[in-house]
Amino acid sequence: MDKDDPALAAPPRTLIYQLPSIVQRLDLASMFPQPQPLEVELGSGDGSFLANYAKLHPGRNFLGIERLLGRLRKLDRKALRAGLVNLRGLRIESAYFLEYLLPPHSASALHIYFPDPWPKRKHRKNRLINERFPQIAAQALLPGGFVWLRTDDEDYFNQMVTSFATNSSFRLVETPADLAAVVTDFERNFHARGIATLHAAYARED
Repeated sequence: MDKDDPALAAPPRTLIYQLPSIVQRLDLASMFPQPQPLEVELGSGDGSFLANYAKLHPGRNFLGIERLLGRLRKLDRKALRAGLVNLRGLRIESAYFLEYLLPPHSASALHIYFPDPWPKRKHRKNRLINERFPQIAAQALLPGGFVWLRTDDEDYFNQMVTSFATNSSFRLVETPADLAAVVTDFERNFHARGIATLHAAYARED
């Protein structure tokens, strides 16, 4: 037997988690080596924010949700290069994941940065942050958990703020400076073009 035969090589290591089911909630204990507070990014882009933030906070676990496989693979490569053990990626649609796969009251924070703005009026029903989102987020978060939001789209930002303002489960808070300093790939490009980032942050009431 030739040990150098490519067919016999071990499969490449990956931090992309393969869902055992799309109808049963995740077993978070089996996903991470340490039972630590969980933060979830809905829509991870190229993974620049999550990989950097997870490196800064080894005492927390991070789960990146991304629908596009190419983007998820970028997150995977960055996390592996950084030697991260507290990060996993999952390929699934964000709204479905949050409502049906994430165990209730399991996350300490949700990060949603520069979600697709769906700018045409007839497409706005497809936006992730809508009137139902705060209710679903409240079910996913631990008491005192946070929702961190960023966008460059003023119309979408107004919809985000309005959606949370009408939900008594949340109160408006400030985005910490150390969190705001960790930028996404989209944000870096926007700043280079002089486009401002709009921030909103909410804490789930006990």
